[in-house]
Amino acid sequence: MTAGGARSSDPGFERIALAILAMGGQGGGVLADWIVALAEARGWAAQSTSVPGVAQRTGATIYYIEMAPPKGEAQPVLALMPTPGDVDVVMAAELMEAGRSVLRGFVTPDKTTLILSTHRALAVIEKQTPGDGVADPDAVTLASGFAAKRVIAFDMEKLAKSAGSVISAPMFGALAASGRLPFPREAFELAIRAGGTGIDASLRAFGVAFDRAKTDPIEPIRRYPEKHFPSWPKDTGDADLDRIGARICDFPPEARPMLAAGARKLVDYLDPAYALEYLNRVGALRDLDLAHEGERRKFAFTVAAAKYIAAAMAYDDVPRVADLKIRASRQERIRREVSAAPDAIVTTTEFFHPRVEEVCASLPRAWGEWIEARPKLMAALRPLIDRGRRIRPNTISGYVLLASAAWLGRGRRATLRYARETEHREAWLKVAEEALKARYELGVETLACRRLVKGYSDTHARGLSKFDRVMSAVPTLAPREDGPEWLDRLKRAALADEKGVALDGVLKTIMTL
Repeated sequence: MTAGGARSSDPGFERIALAILAMGGQGGGVLADWIVALAEARGWAAQSTSVPGVAQRTGATIYYIEMAPPKGEAQPVLALMPTPGDVDVVMAAELMEAGRSVLRGFVTPDKTTLILSTHRALAVIEKQTPGDGVADPDAVTLASGFAAKRVIAFDMEKLAKSAGSVISAPMFGALAASGRLPFPREAFELAIRAGGTGIDASLRAFGVAFDRAKTDPIEPIRRYPEKHFPSWPKDTGDADLDRIGARICDFPPEARPMLAAGARKLVDYLDPAYALEYLNRVGALRDLDLAHEGERRKFAFTVAAAKYIAAAMAYDDVPRVADLKIRASRQERIRREVSAAPDAIVTTTEFFHPRVEEVCASLPRAWGEWIEARPKLMAALRPLIDRGRRIRPNTISGYVLLASAAWLGRGRRATLRYARETEHREAWLKVAEEALKARYELGVETLACRRLVKGYSDTHARGLSKFDRVMSAVPTLAPREDGPEWLDRLKRAALADEKGVALDGVLKTIMTL
């Protein structure tokens, strides 16, 4: 007699089926153990099984639990896997795992309570897309609302970290608050105490999630975190920084928040003089914007220039990458992500892979050009330089190596890379200026194409190649009324795949227009 059959043949037999979808490190096994211990402590028969997913974020482990109340001497026969259409509670430890449970048919509107955490842990396919490959959370929200009988959804990962625990504890609290299991809150807490590990933190997270699920069970889901652009302080006490603030005030109000963000980025990247250079360059484009009815268009061209010129000037080179890897703020973020205790020692291994081209570009311009002009020397250096290195910044040798590379950034203006980036940036801005004169929206889109260039080493080379190919189409599109739309299509095609297959297709189409 199967569990499903027992229910249909004996109305008095009330089996409860739960499915948990969790990734490695989220405590899915602990959560399943708590639920089984809870049921058995109340005299119920309970069984749990698990089917692991593929490594990392290509699939979650499914923990399946069936439980049934005592009924004389009869022992229920419990199933090993969830059956679509016959699951009472689905618990998803990540937003997209909730979507997958709906697709698998585990969630049904007549019986299933769906408990999910709204945070995201991006899948491999989302990360490998050059552009924005993040899946649309609205699709999951809409599907969940239709598919489930009841939904409890909020950021349980954030709650768990604030309590010093892992996500299994707040999920257990949400389950207790849902009322789908006929056990009191105290029984759930006893199951946590019986676990013997991290009891206090787990109980804190459990309690907060229990109250949250009772009072505010559904949290609005945002695809991206809300952005804040703080204004530049009026008085910093530093003459150079105050000059930056005064210069920002010369711009239209629409552009000031982005300019303040860009200036902060460039002061951090190099120095205040570099930020003033940025503001002066954007100022020249602001004047051009005004001459082409920019005020009527809310200075969209100037705002785009403020955003993308800052990104172009803060390019990733070897000193920049090394600097970011040894920053204290990065170590603090890593400690938060792994929920490290204050007295815990956390070590990292950094993968560093500059090519010989990056090393030459980081040298003074004359030296770099001299080496690049000698193919045999480049070939001899490649086996020594062009290979991946694993560096541990918490060791003396590792830290000194990265800190030395970061220190070279002070002389960035004299390097070959700086000269080439400046030349390439000015060529791009010249194309944007001409595009603006032809059609305002085309000028804005030309500036936005700069997002194709990112990263360093091979990633930067691929992005730069795509960017140059897209820019080559701007003169062709300038006379066309639909030129801005076609340029946007080119940009999105370039971001669609790493190899540029989609970009080739759109470029061929444009050539036939």
